Amino acid sequence: MTQLASPRPVTARDPRRWWALAVLAASLLVVVMDMTILNVALPEMTEELRLSSVSQLWIVDAYALTLAGLLVPITALGDRWGRKRMLLAGYAVFAVGSLAVLWADSPGAVVAIRALLGVGGAMVMPSTLSLIRALFTDVRERTLALSIWGGTAALGSAVGPVVGGALLEAFSWHAAFLVNVPLMAVAVVAGLWLLRENRSARPGRIDALGVVLSAGGMTALVYAVKQLGKHGPTPLTLALLVAGALAMAAFVRHCLRSSRPMLDVRLFAQPVLRAGVVAALASGTTMVAVLFVGAQWLQLVEGFGPLRAGLALLPLAVGAIVASPFAPAARTSPRLVLTGGLLTLASGLVLLAALPATYPWVALAFGVVGLGTSALGLASALIMGAANDDQAGSAAAIEEITYELGSVLAITFLGSLAGAVYRAGLPAGVDAATRESVAGAVGTDTFGVAARSFVTAFSSVGAVTALLALAAAYTVWRLVPASLTLSDTDH
Repeated sequence: MTQLASPRPVTARDPRRWWALAVLAASLLVVVMDMTILNVALPEMTEELRLSSVSQLWIVDAYALTLAGLLVPITALGDRWGRKRMLLAGYAVFAVGSLAVLWADSPGAVVAIRALLGVGGAMVMPSTLSLIRALFTDVRERTLALSIWGGTAALGSAVGPVVGGALLEAFSWHAAFLVNVPLMAVAVVAGLWLLRENRSARPGRIDALGVVLSAGGMTALVYAVKQLGKHGPTPLTLALLVAGALAMAAFVRHCLRSSRPMLDVRLFAQPVLRAGVVAALASGTTMVAVLFVGAQWLQLVEGFGPLRAGLALLPLAVGAIVASPFAPAARTSPRLVLTGGLLTLASGLVLLAALPATYPWVALAFGVVGLGTSALGLASALIMGAANDDQAGSAAAIEEITYELGSVLAITFLGSLAGAVYRAGLPAGVDAATRESVAGAVGTDTFGVAARSFVTAFSSVGAVTALLALAAAYTVWRLVPASLTLSDTDH
């Protein structure tokens, strides 16, 4: 039998590549928005469905746990089956899951829908990176495309609460899900027309042991870290943490023994890739932490409604979008650009810690933080450029795992830090509701002191994340050679 020819590779002169990028960026925007829009819709969902605290936690966590557990096996399957096919299938899963909310009348149904959306997210997010790697063969164009990709992710994080607030003011909480359906339908049609199929010529072997180790290990780790932030180091949480770490260690060893591993962990041998991972982890952790604590400050302390609070967070996205196109255009070395971006990020966080806690000043700090995260596109270019076409799926999975871990670490540890500083600043004798969170003090005599304590907690998050950004800048400076150019990052 005649073997089918592999799809024709896309050249840098393909006139449709920028239109294709628009489709990939727009779909990423929808997926990232869905990750933040739930925070706005959850209170109304809780009231209508009478959600218990446990149900609320599972509705929030089901997406992240499913996404984290399936990233590696689904990305490896996309390398073999076709990255375009996997992406379009992910769009369809996302649309079906969003439409199913019309029949959701119980907490269990909503948890199942969120898990299904996590499957769709695992299919979409790494596929976008792999296809960008294939679409843009010129390294400078690819870096610009990845910068736009990173700016779009930042925009989605900030716009999610805006869209959610607007929808909830006009419709029920179902609209926060249903808005995805027409957008994904358009993405499927546009993707069929604009995207070319791309797959690995030497895909990794997908074996049962590797799937169990990677999916089980990642899920256990993410769940354990989340529980550490909520309940502290309980015996069950510590056991899950150890089990997840051991499973991932066994998975890494399993991959190293294979000539065609499901995840090419040998990519970590390259210092440039490790630098990109450090920069991506620092930027992602910082952005999520500032969004998480900043949204609480705006709504609970400043009294902003959901829509107004979402609009107030937009300077984070604006800074990233404005500066993102300049990173690949710079004639200086990637080391200078990436380190400079992380130092700018640290400067914005210092402003957040030091400036008065009033919105005009906080908006300025948000803008500088956004400018600093603009170097994320260059970090993506270092990660994706460290891989050849066959390894693109592995590089994409590594980057998405980095973002996922950054989000979990931000909410778990930095959110816990904010809570600890808040409680430490309260005087003895305050009621239990106020001590639990500033939300419990709203409308009571203790609100003034609770608000001041939360402002201190907000500043402490800025100070700690500034130190993290500085440590990341130093690490990147040491890992990236001074003589490295953008052309050297391409394999």
